[in-house]
Amino acid sequence: LRFDEKVRVVVFKSEVKGVFCAGADLKERAKMDDGEVGHFVKRLRNLMDEIAALPVPTIAAIDGYALGGGLELALACDLRIAASSAKMGLIETTRGLLPGAGGTQRLPRCVGIGLAKELIFTGRQIDGQQAFSMGLVNHTVPQNNEGDAAYQRALTLAKEILPQASAPFAVKMGKLAINRGIEVDIASGMAIEGMCYAQNIPTRDRQEGMAAFREKRPPQFIGK
Repeated sequence: LRFDEKVRVVVFKSEVKGVFCAGADLKERAKMDDGEVGHFVKRLRNLMDEIAALPVPTIAAIDGYALGGGLELALACDLRIAASSAKMGLIETTRGLLPGAGGTQRLPRCVGIGLAKELIFTGRQIDGQQAFSMGLVNHTVPQNNEGDAAYQRALTLAKEILPQASAPFAVKMGKLAINRGIEVDIASGMAIEGMCYAQNIPTRDRQEGMAAFREKRPPQFIGK
């Protein structure tokens, strides 16, 4: 996906009704020795980092349970849509563990330190409406009979992004500026934004966007 120039938006969904991702198989984990567990979790953390680093916008469609590593997968995405009946939680402390695939870092950046500590310390599960109220998900929708309401809403959002994502370099630089800038002080963040903007200036898509505005017509981006 990273190197496929035809890809503009990525939606993560489950093929299992009622479950987005239930996290690690603890029965499998119990058979591992300490070294194997450490290696497994490191690979999982690297996978989430790879998802977070995808240059295109990513959307998690949470139509069911997103627990432990499942919620960490959703947190690695740029945007999250949840059915109101979905259940989410970093439940690791209820099993004598702590989140190890980015949850302790991405959840506080998403909902704030206080709420993140409360959710991680208690291992509490919350529904889609509660997740929306605390900013964990961008949108929540009532579940439908097919069990894919969040996915359908994610597709609608993806289609809304798509015209802009047809200028993929601008979207890529915008995502990079946000992701890098949130980690540093605002002055450094402004410098990062400036560097990303400078890379966008010579693109043909920027010139086309300006021309389309002047000529009062939809832009025809070519991705260059």
